[in-house]
Order: sequence, then structure tokens, then C-alpha cells
Amino acid sequence: MGYEDQSHAELGEMLKERGLDVPKTKEERIAVLNEADASTPFIHRIQDRFPWATVPVIAVVMILVIGGSVTAILFGDNIIGWFGEEEFDGELIDFDSAQARAFAEGLLALGHPDWEGRMSGTAQEHATAQSNLNNFSEFGLAIEDNSFAVPMFEIQDEPELRICIPGTIPFGSTATPCSIFDLNRQEVAFNHREQFVLQGYSGSSDYQFQDNIPVVDLGNASDDSVWENASASIGMVFGQGGVSSNTQLLLNAQQNDLYGLILVTWDSTGGENPPNNCKIPGDEGRCVPYFKSVDTSQFESLPPGIPFMMVSNDVGEQIRDEVVNGEGRISMIVSVDNQGERDVKAPCGILPGKTDELLIFGAHHDTVYNGAGAVDDTSGTATVLELARQFANMAESKGEPYYTMKFCTWGGEEEGLHGSKAFVAAYLGQLQENLRLYINLDMNHVDIDLETRGNSLWMFGNDARDMKYINQIVDQFEQENPYGLASRYDINTQTLDGEKGASDGMPYNSDHGPFVYDLQREPGDEPGRAIVCYGSGSWEYHTFHDDMDRFNEESLAVSGIIYGSYAAWLAWG
Repeated sequence: MGYEDQSHAELGEMLKERGLDVPKTKEERIAVLNEADASTPFIHRIQDRFPWATVPVIAVVMILVIGGSVTAILFGDNIIGWFGEEEFDGELIDFDSAQARAFAEGLLALGHPDWEGRMSGTAQEHATAQSNLNNFSEFGLAIEDNSFAVPMFEIQDEPELRICIPGTIPFGSTATPCSIFDLNRQEVAFNHREQFVLQGYSGSSDYQFQDNIPVVDLGNASDDSVWENASASIGMVFGQGGVSSNTQLLLNAQQNDLYGLILVTWDSTGGENPPNNCKIPGDEGRCVPYFKSVDTSQFESLPPGIPFMMVSNDVGEQIRDEVVNGEGRISMIVSVDNQGERDVKAPCGILPGKTDELLIFGAHHDTVYNGAGAVDDTSGTATVLELARQFANMAESKGEPYYTMKFCTWGGEEEGLHGSKAFVAAYLGQLQENLRLYINLDMNHVDIDLETRGNSLWMFGNDARDMKYINQIVDQFEQENPYGLASRYDINTQTLDGEKGASDGMPYNSDHGPFVYDLQREPGDEPGRAIVCYGSGSWEYHTFHDDMDRFNEESLAVSGIIYGSYAAWLAWG
């Protein structure tokens, strides 16, 4: 295997072992190593790599290599290890699914008393981070309490959304329709979280019925002229093909001086193939609203006075019928501060190794504000906690690992990967030099209803060498069938080694993104290496329904065992 096949960090370690200067780019590192090789006898290069290789041993080995098939039989595995790619020859680690569930239940108990979530920057998120630190410490790991100030909004009060259909105003009266003097008015108050949900970085409003703010139907948001004519109104977008992203919607609202935005979650198929949020048990066909954020980097300044919410399709239809096309009025009271920074946490448990090279397990411990987030991503955080416990136990019997291992959880993921981005920026040099592999667990979960919702998990990485071993471990997992898991779950693997944003690249949609692409700061910098597990998804994603009712702790053991076994093999051989 040539130097070109080595990672940026691995080349740096080779240079340090030889006492050579370590240039910044990969190309420069390869050039220095090649120049050193040219002036170093072959036998010394062998001894650099294998300190136990004395001259007599090397001579015997070379004779055997030249000798052919007998040597291959006697020493084939070792020769492959020296001169080619190794094969995975480790054992599958243990994983206690019941313990993972207990971790998840403990985390959910820390949620908001009314809204259940552990939103980034809040007391609930901070308590979650402290709980993780306490667990890491109890396992016997060293702890690292990271905190980063990042752009973050704060929901300061329960939002309200109401409509009113005016009654009959007595002749000659100066009473305002929908005021307290309008005795025949009909008011409808919608339920927060169940019928409407605030969107990330929404602004504030105090729109009362008497303000008579108009509501304009923007259709699917694809017609620029409709946006231009919606100034000084609340725009309502029906979520169909024209909706590109929350970011673009809020930018359009800012650029066209809208007073507010309502996004209607919508089944554009007419029920033939509804989105997952339109088929949640108990709410079938209603299209439960869910939380989405915006990319704050796209704004010169976030608009403080544009409230932004998503409503269910039946609420959207009612607003369209009674307000847009009728005499009804809307009241929208939202209190959100989206102008400042808040602290998000990134706690880590550390198992020191013989070297500074790093293996990092990660998952995000924050959730959307409007739901408990049992699957997204309490499932991943619980898996990281259980893996940290298992590796702490393994260290007692196996001794110090080769790699330093970190078990980290991230705040700020739901609002824009803020915690992991800030962590990578803070430790950039160390990660560029020493990160061997980042392992991300985000909804590494399969719903309890395997028959209806499927039984698949998806494992992917951006380096074929890592995925080769993962495939070998998957084969071993299926052969050994621990706890009967291999009989119940389909495991899919894929290598995504393209550039950022390419169809064959790693998606930049979870905390692995910064560890892959944010390490590339200069031309020629290698991306970080990462492996990721997503489960089969969740119909309850980002809604108030994401609770322990759908939690399937045994499914966490699949990725926990497979990725944990790979990390253990790398760490201890």
C-alpha cells in the first residue's frame, strides 16, 4: 500500500516516527516520505515499520516469500499484513440493549416540562450534557466539558395561533369585528405542537384580531410575482414541489417584507403515497407539523419580526377557507429571541491510548424543542453511552488501547450542526493530525413495527478501506447472529467517497459532516474518515409523537456491535 493510500493523519504519524518535519498538505507529506525513502536502505525501511525485524529475521522472511506456496500457507496472514491489506480477525463486542434503553429513559426525563424537548442552549440541553458527563465519569473515563457560544434562538413563551370568524355587528355600532363586543364571533384556538409548530429562528409577533393582518396564499412558493405582491401580509405556503427549504422561504419573506410565514405540511399525492408525517397512527391523514431549521449562514441578519410556523394540513385548509378566502381574521402571538448566541454543550468521555491518534464516537444529545426526541437522537446518544461503558470495561481486561478514544455527544445539531462544527473548529489542528476515524450514530434505530415500516439499517462511510472491514464484520455478525439480531434486520452498506455536495459524497446533514469536510481548509487537505449509521427513519420524526412508544432498543445493538467491534479491533488488534 503506497503513501497515496494513507490518510492525512497517518502520513503525519509516519513523519513524526521518523523524526521528520510534518508539512501541512498531503502532497508535501508524501514528497518528504518519498525523499526519505530514496536515501534510506530498504532493510532500514522495513525496520522502521517493524522494530522487531532484525536482519536475520528479514533475511529468513524474504527467503520464505521467494519460496512460494509453502510460505504462503505458513505465513500468508502475516505477509498480507505486512505487504497488503489485512483481514478483520477480531471478535464481536458485547452490547446491553436493556442498559441502552435505561440511558434513553433517563435522558427523556430531563426534557422540558411542557414541550418535552431538550432544545439546544436551554437548561434541558445543559442538564442532558451534565448527565452524560456524570455517566462517563462513573464508567471510569476522563471527562472533557466543552461549551461553545453559537447563534441560537430562544422560545420565551408558549406561542398562540387563533382564527376568528366575525359575527354580526349591531347597526350603528363602532365595535371592531372579533372584538369583545362582537358577541356572535366564532374563535378557534389551535393546539401548539399538535396542530402548529414554530420553525427554527422564527421571529416574534403580537398580531391580534383587531390588527386585521391579511393572509396571502403563496401556493407552492414557486411564483416570484406572488411573493412580491405579499408584502405586509402573512404568507401561507403549501408544502409541495416548489418548496426548496425553510432557509429559502424565510429569505424570500425577508426580501419581500412579509409579516409572517405559515408553512402547511401537505400530502400532494392525494393519499396515494403520503409523507410519513401524514400516516402516523392516530393522526392519519392530518399531516402532523414538524420542526425544521434554517441555515443561519445564509442571512446577513436574521429578521426579528417574521414569525415562522408549520401547521397541519387541516389547519392550513381552515385558514385558507376562513381567512384567505373569507372574512376571518388571524391572531399570531410568538415570542422568540433569534438575535443572540447561546451556549451549547459537547461533553466527551476519554479513554486514553498509547498514542494521540483518535477514534471518536458521536451522537447528538439535543432534540427539537417540540418533542421528546426518543429516536432523534436519544437513540444514538444512548448507544454512545452504552459503547463508552463497554469500552471502559474492555480496557480493564485488555489494557491501554493504541488509539485514544473519545465518546462525545453534541448540542446544536437540530439547528445547524452547531456543536460538532464548533468542536471541529476548536480542535482543528489536533483532528487534522490525529483523527483516524469518526463514528456517527444518528437515529441508528429501527421502529418496533418491522412488518409495516421495514427492518433495514444503513451503514455508510467515505473510505473504501474502512467499509471493506465493516462488510467483513457484517458477514461475521450474520454468521454468529448475536442475540438473533441478524435474523431480524437487513444491513445495507455503501461507500460515499465523493466531494461535498456530490451525489456520491457524504451527506452534510448530521454531525459527521464537519468531521469529514470541515477538516479540508487548504487545497490538498484530505477529508476526515467517518462511518455513519442511520436506521429506517421515523414517521414521528421531529413531531410530538417521537416518544418511547416506538422505541426499539434491540435495534441499537446492530450498529453498536458492528461499529464497536471495528473500533475495538483498531484499538487493541
